Amino acid sequence: MSSETGPHENVSDDKNLPSAQDASGAEPEVHTNPFADPGLAPHDPRIQDIDERAAKRSERTVAMLFTVSMLATLGFIVAYAVIPVDEYVYIFPIGRISAVNFALGMTLGVALFCIGAAAVHWSRTLMSGAEIVQDRYPIGAADEDKAGALAAFGEGVRDSQFGRRKLIRTTMFGALALVPLSGVVLLGSLGPAPGTKLRHTAWARGKRLVNENTHEALRPEDITIGSLSFALPEGLEHDDHSFQKEIAKAALMLVRLEPEDIKDQQELEWSYQGIVAYSKICTHVGCPVSLYEQQTHHVLCPCHQSTFDLADGARVIFGPAGHPLPQLRIGVDDEGYLMALDDFAEPVGPSFWERG
Repeated sequence: MSSETGPHENVSDDKNLPSAQDASGAEPEVHTNPFADPGLAPHDPRIQDIDERAAKRSERTVAMLFTVSMLATLGFIVAYAVIPVDEYVYIFPIGRISAVNFALGMTLGVALFCIGAAAVHWSRTLMSGAEIVQDRYPIGAADEDKAGALAAFGEGVRDSQFGRRKLIRTTMFGALALVPLSGVVLLGSLGPAPGTKLRHTAWARGKRLVNENTHEALRPEDITIGSLSFALPEGLEHDDHSFQKEIAKAALMLVRLEPEDIKDQQELEWSYQGIVAYSKICTHVGCPVSLYEQQTHHVLCPCHQSTFDLADGARVIFGPAGHPLPQLRIGVDDEGYLMALDDFAEPVGPSFWERG
């Protein structure tokens, strides 16, 4: 008995037959891992690796860059010493700029650029160009791993040809030794030493204490217990061109305490009827001290919370301030106004190098 068959009657299970591509004689498709490590590409030697003359040219190029860096550093020093600070030049498209600033920027930029360019050219043409794969080790390496690291470092030094290329070595040391001189020279722009300027203020014997807000001379009865008042020296006006410079040293605060509450003997002798006068300038970084606690007689600097005890010589009881607030010795004149009996006995404000 016959039976009808469809178009696939002669096709068996397709997994047992080769594909049509195989039947045609083509190579079967191979599926590979697209993320597999391809390994290192073959190393192509550079011209400097096979031609010593090319290596010498690279060596001279590196040495030339280091030499230009040295010359630029010397130019920086000369420009700083020779070009006047008030001389200007026109540079297109920047415009009119300070000649000394332009010269310093250009010479220092060339000096640093040449050092970097020399290092890059050295590494790309003379140091070993072969890629090396190094396994990552745990933090606590074994002794043999440490020895291997030292050996690899030594191999790197040999590959850099640092010992062989004396011209490069000499010029590199010269460039690196001269560049820091740029910073040393700039120390001269810090200005002259302060001398005695920081040791004297606008206060002097006989100068009245003037209210900072009303600009009226203060009497003892104007200072009440528990209040904090601010004063400036008589004759110092806000419209003076030197006002800001002088008030930065002469700013004064006044507090009235009960005489029996004052613990420091000198503070008591330098006060008047319990009125004590201290510098308003914090001895940490010079912020204005302005927060007063009546019950504790403490005054607080709002910048970094340095706290001073006004009943005990304004000594530091908390915070980063380095020494107590200087006290101004005060009294009254013939007309009953508060006046200074002298300048501050020590410099006001933060410490400085010459303070001693």
